[in-house]
Amino acid sequence: MQVNETQNEGLKRGYEITMSASELEAKVDEKLEAARPEVQMKGFRKGKVPKALLKKQFGKSVLGEAMQEGIDEALKSHFDSTGDRPAMQPNVTMKNEDWKEGDDVVVDVSYEKLPEIPEVDFASLTVEKMTATVDDEAVDDALNNLAATAQNFEKRRKGSKAKDGDQVTMDFVGKIDGEAFEGGSAEDFPLVLGSGQFIPGFEEQLVGAKEGEEKAVEVSFPEDYQAPNLAGKAAVFDVTIKAVSEPKPAEVNDELATKYGAEDLEALKGQLRERLAAEYANAARTVTKRNLLDALDKAVDFDLPPSMLDSEAQQIAHQLWHEENPEVEGHNHEKIEPTEEHITLATRRVRLGLLLAEVGQKQEIQVSDQELQQAVFRQAQQYPGQEKAFFDFIQSNQQALQQIRAPLFEDKVVDHILEQAKIEEKTVTKDELQKAIEDMDEE
Repeated sequence: MQVNETQNEGLKRGYEITMSASELEAKVDEKLEAARPEVQMKGFRKGKVPKALLKKQFGKSVLGEAMQEGIDEALKSHFDSTGDRPAMQPNVTMKNEDWKEGDDVVVDVSYEKLPEIPEVDFASLTVEKMTATVDDEAVDDALNNLAATAQNFEKRRKGSKAKDGDQVTMDFVGKIDGEAFEGGSAEDFPLVLGSGQFIPGFEEQLVGAKEGEEKAVEVSFPEDYQAPNLAGKAAVFDVTIKAVSEPKPAEVNDELATKYGAEDLEALKGQLRERLAAEYANAARTVTKRNLLDALDKAVDFDLPPSMLDSEAQQIAHQLWHEENPEVEGHNHEKIEPTEEHITLATRRVRLGLLLAEVGQKQEIQVSDQELQQAVFRQAQQYPGQEKAFFDFIQSNQQALQQIRAPLFEDKVVDHILEQAKIEEKTVTKDELQKAIEDMDEE
């Protein structure tokens, strides 16, 4: 096998690999010989078919396979001897397109190699770590939010007009072309105005209604309404308002605590304090990780594979475009060209990704099967009732599994680096921690 270099520019490499006709023939013979013990043909005992007959019968069918294996072995040998690690799948093309049996096989191979990652003295890095304590005010705010969520409704005095957020109790009959339709009627139905529980336009027409008032609410069912017999049709609902009630937050007491599964108010406060402490710790961890990545980004600089950089910039540009245009579903739109801002962000991501991957590999950092399964389980809990379908999808989709494994690996590498870096502790308030998170989102 002959390998000649055709390109050596930056991280780009190109080679011409020649597999002689005799080498290919030997490879075919080798494969046929390996298969001979299992071959059985009329007139011969199993495993005793002559080589010449085997080649005549099966030679062409194994030719392509032998050719591919030969090139693959040449590439492996090349990477083993040079130490090159391709950034992406090498591009392999047949050079002699008019190839016929008996000719040498000549292919062009091109790829971008991963760069040499410089060593970083992690002990020289200084990383700020925020710590926020949970004060009584934060617990009280959380209690009040729970009370608002567990609100009750108290009847307004007669004659009061219904406001957005009020609950109206009503009887109604829905009609299309003057005829009542199935499922369009109810009695003593409680509806919170502004909740979006009814079809668009219904609730808005009840704002200002009073107890005892009768109204004709005119609406049109959406074109994509779930009931085909109603979709797109105009309807009139004859509504009788029987009561108008205003929202009243639940009282912060032991009764509220039991609604949320706590023994009493003090137990609920303890649960909230623990939950808030975990939220603060997660937020502080996020900021600390960002501070570390900022320090690493300043500490290292090396060439990046152009294809990886371009792919990341394209992905960032595409994702941000969809965030700015949420009404566009799918990818049937014009090509999104990355801006300088996208390229700058991609450069940071690719550089830090390669650095963390190198550190993880050198330190033999692994994500255990147990850690991976726990992460899969946590994500499955986000799909109540569909956990099994989620598990089945993840187990049969290696790419999806890798998307779960990647952040676990990155966090373990980050922890390894933080153990060596100089940590500057900083106690902050909840608001200061929140601002630090918001500043990250704006960058």
